Amino acid sequence: MGRVRKRKRKAPHKPRARRRQMNFGTEQTMTTKSSSSPPNAARATANLGLVRPPFVYLVSLVAGIAIQLVIPVPFLPRTLAKFFGTLLVVIAMALFSYSVAKFRGAGTPVPARKPTTAIVRTGPYRFSRNPIYLAFSLFQLGMAIWINSVWLLATLVGAVMLMHYVVIPREEQYLERKFGAQYLGYKASVRRWL
Repeated sequence: MGRVRKRKRKAPHKPRARRRQMNFGTEQTMTTKSSSSPPNAARATANLGLVRPPFVYLVSLVAGIAIQLVIPVPFLPRTLAKFFGTLLVVIAMALFSYSVAKFRGAGTPVPARKPTTAIVRTGPYRFSRNPIYLAFSLFQLGMAIWINSVWLLATLVGAVMLMHYVVIPREEQYLERKFGAQYLGYKASVRRWL
């Protein structure tokens, strides 16, 4: 009888221990999703890896300027270049600031490496789903005109292609998974660039 009692005591004890482990595992998974551990961070963000938008445009700018210093190739008269280049740089900076302000106003982080908490539809987001990337592109276009460099235009084309075919589709897939029909409706009503 002593053996039977021990078995009866152990049998209810084991399932309870398993339930605790299962609950602990679930709680840990839920906690981990909101933490910044690498495996789960990929699910909680667009997971861009090394192809991050500011880095793409920075490399594009530096490469274009470096080539221009070695082999200068102008494409506009100097008077037009300075005026239009400066104008585009100012517009790009204003668009960037306004877009970031709208993100912060909605309480969602700007960097793509952090989880998006809301879809912003106000301000420049009424006309473009990616006004920050548009601002980066306009900034480099303005610099290309201001410096009067064909090479900055050429590297800008490469940056925009990378953004259009790699970065933005990954972000869109992430937003579709996270927001579903809400994002799909926004995507259908507002263009990717302009």
